[in-house]
Amino acid sequence: MSKPVSILFFGTQIATGGAQKSLLDQANWFHAHGHKVTVAFFYDKENLHGKWQQNVGYPIHVIASCQNWIGEWKSVLELFKGLRRLWKLLRHGNFDVVESFTHDGNILALPLAWMIGVPLRLATHHGLTNNYPCWRERLHAWIVNYGVANMLVAVSARSRQSALSEGIKAERIVIIKNGIRPLPVETVNKLEVRKTAGLQDGDIFLVSVGRLVYEKAHEVLINAMPLILQKYPNAKLGILGDGVLRPQLEAQIVEMHLTKSIRLFGMLDVVTEYLAVADIFILPSRSEGLPIALLEAMSAGLPVVVTNLDGMDDLVKHGQHGLLVPVEDPRALADAVLQLLSDLPTTRKMGLAARSLVMENYTEEIMCEQYLSLIKRCLETSELE
Repeated sequence: MSKPVSILFFGTQIATGGAQKSLLDQANWFHAHGHKVTVAFFYDKENLHGKWQQNVGYPIHVIASCQNWIGEWKSVLELFKGLRRLWKLLRHGNFDVVESFTHDGNILALPLAWMIGVPLRLATHHGLTNNYPCWRERLHAWIVNYGVANMLVAVSARSRQSALSEGIKAERIVIIKNGIRPLPVETVNKLEVRKTAGLQDGDIFLVSVGRLVYEKAHEVLINAMPLILQKYPNAKLGILGDGVLRPQLEAQIVEMHLTKSIRLFGMLDVVTEYLAVADIFILPSRSEGLPIALLEAMSAGLPVVVTNLDGMDDLVKHGQHGLLVPVEDPRALADAVLQLLSDLPTTRKMGLAARSLVMENYTEEIMCEQYLSLIKRCLETSELE
């Protein structure tokens, strides 16, 4: 198969997050390589549709008119209205491929694509959120196991293991690891960024990036800060991201008298500037697939401190690219940061090794070439049948 493909990338919500970034990265790459790309989201959670549409050369559709109900599917009427619009888009789009992102995206889009007869229907698994309803998990497994989805793409070994534990058959799963476009940290005006971030000369800057939700465990990182400050009172922590737990984290920071040492920067369009001036990147998560934020930090040449989740050691080799620590252990988190700060030459070598690893194995180009190879292989097999 040498002709361009017509592909629909589908996600549940327009929001700032790893799955959305992966979706847009793939859409941009396929568009740049001559394929016909369409993007659709079920709803616009953060009112970003206009901004996103201005920055790309392919259509981005918003299917439903509401903003924030998909988590519980409260509005049955609105759900069916949205599904009707999605049906029309799929029917008139003449797509060769539909690739959907996250469990809800797979559940919403792929049965319709199957009924319409879209030749290739790819589900993706980016990790499962906490307290995901059991009935939707079972429905998702059925969609993959019985051919409504041709294949499930897991973004990491951990995501594959999660899919297996959900009851998805091994032969229905393929791993294509997340990839990123390496960040241009060399172009950043570091003095200006440090000033904007409120850093003084000599301050140590620790950075964490992620939504302020339970899975990211930022409260554990905040609990670790007093232990770090005992030895390095000039240490500053910047948390980049937003979410439902922001008021709780703000109250924790105030209660622990850490307002001068910890800053919640909120949601940022680009994290390059802050990663460029950081000393260490910290990911204290309780669960992850293959986090885009971690890959970006490593591509920026940062040593990392990461919780030792299943499969995370496939990416971060302890003592080579950073340090792995137990989940929900503030003392271990602090000790790891202190260890890195106590041996800066070794720490810098870890950062360089982290960047080399990403550049050689986890780029957008590598990821998208693997997706294209999978698409070609599946479509060719379908044509032969």
